[in-house]
Amino acid sequence: MGYRSFIYALGLLLLATTVTVAANDHVALEQEVSHHYADNNGVKIHYVRVGSGPLVVMIHGFPDYWYSWRHQMHGLKDDFTVVAIDQRGYNRSDQPEGIDAYAMQNLVGDVVSVIRDTGATGATVVGHDWGGAVAWQVAFNAPQVVENLVILNLPHPNGFARELANNTDQQRNSAYARKFIQGSAADPDIFFGGPMTPLTLASWVSDANARAKYEAAFARSSFPAMLNFYKANYPRPGKPSPVASTGPTPKLPMPLLMFHGLQDTALHSNGLNNTWDWIDNDVTLVTAPEANHFVQQDAAELVTRTMRWWLLDRSQ
Repeated sequence: MGYRSFIYALGLLLLATTVTVAANDHVALEQEVSHHYADNNGVKIHYVRVGSGPLVVMIHGFPDYWYSWRHQMHGLKDDFTVVAIDQRGYNRSDQPEGIDAYAMQNLVGDVVSVIRDTGATGATVVGHDWGGAVAWQVAFNAPQVVENLVILNLPHPNGFARELANNTDQQRNSAYARKFIQGSAADPDIFFGGPMTPLTLASWVSDANARAKYEAAFARSSFPAMLNFYKANYPRPGKPSPVASTGPTPKLPMPLLMFHGLQDTALHSNGLNNTWDWIDNDVTLVTAPEANHFVQQDAAELVTRTMRWWLLDRSQ
């Protein structure tokens, strides 16, 4: 075997070993987490917990569940107590009927209930997509429980409102949400031209082993509930929205870390501009040029490594 062939073969071996170790880490994580339920006015919110130290609460988006955070949970658990929730309607959390059950104040209450259920008085709150929308609103409405704020691929409500009003790319990107608001989970073309099924909802998951877990989680979920997040909260003409606020918002007092996968086709990166003007603390913005919407998985190492040093710096 020539030198180059040897180096190439060694590289493949190391890559395979890394993938195997990562897969084993995730299997071990599933066995290591403990399962809990918080109560928010009779609605049970399932969450998993691992590690010890300052509390970090992670909130997934659409379509997703707690397992979205597996890379970050594994990377943080030695220094932090990491909690990842199933939002209402998803996986093992309750699935109340009706659009009003998914109004933002209820979603915020779910997160505050989880924090209280752990016995903590405050936490770093981390959110992606709809979880990011909820995390922003927890920070606005219950700032006393938010020690640090971490947002992934969801602009500040002021930035999102500005882009929806002025950015034709963002307006076009939001067409799917308008279809969700107007349609039904039973419509045969509701999900980007196809039906909502566990298989279609999990089609974005590139890891085959993880995809099987997602399909099982979505089979336990409520598809109408997923759409109710949009029906109850997504901005539309003549309806105020906590997701995209055109009015003034109070400056947030806690440190902010933001990640954005620049290949996101749903949320334009221009929405990030001026975020620093709306935060009364330090702001750290990290972009991942090759990552898509699910940046915590597409750029898992970058997100985990950055989140860890950023949180450790603030916990000393």
